[in-house]
Amino acid sequence: MTTFEYRGYDISGHPRNGLIEAMDPKDARKRLTAQGILAETLQAAEGAAARRIGRSAAFRADTRTLFYRELAALLGSGIALVPALEVILQAPELDQSRTLLAAVRDNVREGRPLSAALAAVSKRVTAFEQAVLEVGERTGGMNEALDRLAAFLEEQEHLREKLATALLYPCVVVSLAIVIGGLVLVFMLPLVQRLFLESDLRLPLLTRFMLAGGRIFGLLLLVLAAAGAAGLVWIQSRLRRDEAWRIRLDRRLYAIPLAGGGWCNLASLRFVRVLGLLLERGVGLIESVPLAGRASGSAWLADCARRETAAMGQGKPLAEVIRGIRPLHPSLAAWVQAGEAGGNLPGLLDHAAQRFQQGWDRLATRGMMLLEIGITLAVGLFVTLVALAVLLPVLQMNKAVMP
Repeated sequence: MTTFEYRGYDISGHPRNGLIEAMDPKDARKRLTAQGILAETLQAAEGAAARRIGRSAAFRADTRTLFYRELAALLGSGIALVPALEVILQAPELDQSRTLLAAVRDNVREGRPLSAALAAVSKRVTAFEQAVLEVGERTGGMNEALDRLAAFLEEQEHLREKLATALLYPCVVVSLAIVIGGLVLVFMLPLVQRLFLESDLRLPLLTRFMLAGGRIFGLLLLVLAAAGAAGLVWIQSRLRRDEAWRIRLDRRLYAIPLAGGGWCNLASLRFVRVLGLLLERGVGLIESVPLAGRASGSAWLADCARRETAAMGQGKPLAEVIRGIRPLHPSLAAWVQAGEAGGNLPGLLDHAAQRFQQGWDRLATRGMMLLEIGITLAVGLFVTLVALAVLLPVLQMNKAVMP
């Protein structure tokens, strides 16, 4: 059976839309006709979900968190995966993602694992989420993996909301400054210039400079916006098809001050959490390390983890393998060595994950604070220059007309 999304009209002419299960499109139309619905459009749920990728309704982080929480609860109560997905399809809070979840249910029913089914219907499912789901599938602890995944997404969403709130005021100030400054540069200063020309006076240097900037202000913004959009599309395309370039770009990200430290903490946090979960479930190190590297979301780290795993097969201890994965936080090797010596490696990895979480939160908060200060200073400087560009001609003209 396949799920189809339909749009059409009932016998009274009212618009109707929803989902229906059928063997094929012909069978779906037959079933809808039996219900008194004339289908205007009919499409398989997976194809309909693909059209929604990139829209606001498509599987946002908060929606995925809710989905993982509810699925973990259902699986933990002993319900099988496909019936659990069918129950979730009826949840009103997931109504906007119902078509996408129906496509996931169809893929799982056809034999695909949940991680692959989610990745197939939504590009918003990250490599970290796929890796954690694969851990649950391989170890038989899907409900625990889903709970941990939901908790991680909730932490990230909380931090994102906190940072967005902190940046709200500077963004409003920047927007107002750009609008008011643009109006002054484009409309007011040209009037002042015309007045000075009629009076045979020379404008101050700062005012002439701001006038020249005002003439190219709008054009420059349009050019930058177009170049930025084109560059973003090119980078995304290159990242998808060129793994070596993706690794080089990721490697350079680690070298950026402050941002590199934050990325190192976040990648190490993801790596440690997945590695700890795999070891708790009894998965071997040779299989766990590459999977944890892929879960980090860092192309460079994943590549290093794959290469170092080969050395592990030759008897190299885990602490030395971790030390050889250069993108990981330098302190992680010491945590692993202490865990191996004490026979409690999963517990030490959990403590390390907490430390990396604190470091990531601290660096993100500090970065946003520095960004807020930088934005405030830039806006203050811009407003000061605009004010001086207006006041200096007025003062010069008053001086010229005074006896």
